[in-house]
Amino acid sequence: MTQRIDHLKLVPTLTQKLTELTFAVQKGGVDHTILSLIEIRASQLNGCAFCLDMHIKQAKIHGERELRLHHVAIWRESNLFNDRERAALEWTEALTKLSPLGVPDGIYDAVRAQFSEEETVHLTYMVMVINAWNRASIAFQSVPGSQDKAFGLDKANLS
Repeated sequence: MTQRIDHLKLVPTLTQKLTELTFAVQKGGVDHTILSLIEIRASQLNGCAFCLDMHIKQAKIHGERELRLHHVAIWRESNLFNDRERAALEWTEALTKLSPLGVPDGIYDAVRAQFSEEETVHLTYMVMVINAWNRASIAFQSVPGSQDKAFGLDKANLS
């Protein structure tokens, strides 16, 4: 696969704004592990190879256990995730693959049972942000691993 347009460099002001939003959400008080799970699961659902590759490497650098990374795709059947992580993963799926009927009350109630109102907003914005990144990377066929050195992902020792 050949990258179509280097969207990260072609319109740097847009890249910068989306990056700023990403960092703002990451500083919002929700545990980084949960935010990583959101990024990984949304990228799996969207089929975004570039983002999935990136976020798995970032999670590994931040100490995520390898088996949990393998289990994100099967989180419902896995016993490796706690109730907060499960609620965040279900929220991610509901917002990434929107139903014509919207988000069911049961999923909303499960998130609200685990997260404060402010945390729920941050979770929602993280899903929005990763979906935006996924769509750009898919549209322009960003090549997985092509930004590893620039983003410090070579430290993950995954190749």
